Amino acid sequence: MERTERFYRIQQLLEARRSINSQDLQDELEISRATLNRDIQYLRDRLGMPIVWDADLKGYRLERRSKSDQRFHLPGMWLTEAELSGIVSLTELVGRFDPSGVLGKHVSPLRDRLGAILAGIGITPGEFSKRMKVLSSGTREVGHACFPALAHATLTRRRVVIDYYTRSTNEQRRREVSPQKLVFYRQNWYLDAWCHFREGLRSFALDCVLETEQTETPAQEVAEDALSDFFSKGYGIFSGDHPVQWAVLRFSPVRARWVARERWHSQQQGEFTTLGEFTLKVPYTMDEELIGDIMRHGAEVEVISPPELRAKVREAHLVAGHRYPPTSD
Repeated sequence: MERTERFYRIQQLLEARRSINSQDLQDELEISRATLNRDIQYLRDRLGMPIVWDADLKGYRLERRSKSDQRFHLPGMWLTEAELSGIVSLTELVGRFDPSGVLGKHVSPLRDRLGAILAGIGITPGEFSKRMKVLSSGTREVGHACFPALAHATLTRRRVVIDYYTRSTNEQRRREVSPQKLVFYRQNWYLDAWCHFREGLRSFALDCVLETEQTETPAQEVAEDALSDFFSKGYGIFSGDHPVQWAVLRFSPVRARWVARERWHSQQQGEFTTLGEFTLKVPYTMDEELIGDIMRHGAEVEVISPPELRAKVREAHLVAGHRYPPTSD
């Protein structure tokens, strides 16, 4: 029985009985007297559990100062030590990726409490920032005023008016949207929302949101299955009301060693050939991002189907080749 599981079990035993003696606790938990003493001391001193030794009852009990005392809750003790470490790691990442600090300030109390728990197993919170290295590439800066405004509108379920710059058309337009989800994807933030201008679901890059205006109008709700169907059936951040197609890609034996362990899409299919190549099948609705991911593998991948995608990648390679004409010595 792991230590965190023992803590939870000790709490159950103390709440189920008026008192319980040391030997019964040792037998129930299958631990030594020294281990029990350490557990009791940690629960009392570190986690604040009101455990007292009752000389009259000759056992341990929970001290209740009054009938109105609420039940004591162990903070996160249903998690394993590895899971607690993961949560603290996550709070470190929030601090790095949250451009305005709006999320970080809310997880700070949780991080402090978890840090105290982990200190008891010999792990100091400072070790995470010291031993964990996060490298960001391609991150685009989000306006510090925009992020908290959009996060607040998303969580409080209110519509918001945004001035949005569309890179593909080089145009700026004012739109009213009903936020559905904030998405952190490939080092950048996006807002999945119902656009009242287009009367449909759209994904907005937060770095293209120039201004925001809060409203008190309730957001239009979109069912979870409708959101999943719209945003998840395509490839990457690009989706929409387009038919789903399947790309069949064949990677060289060398590149297969990496790609076979990568997740390109939740519904992907893959298998090795007898020659050691790797065939990957992924669904997509719009091909912009997929073509970019294919191109980064250069000559190590071939598009098998569909023919339209194969032709686009071939043309992209030809255009790239023309940018590098042979040079004479």
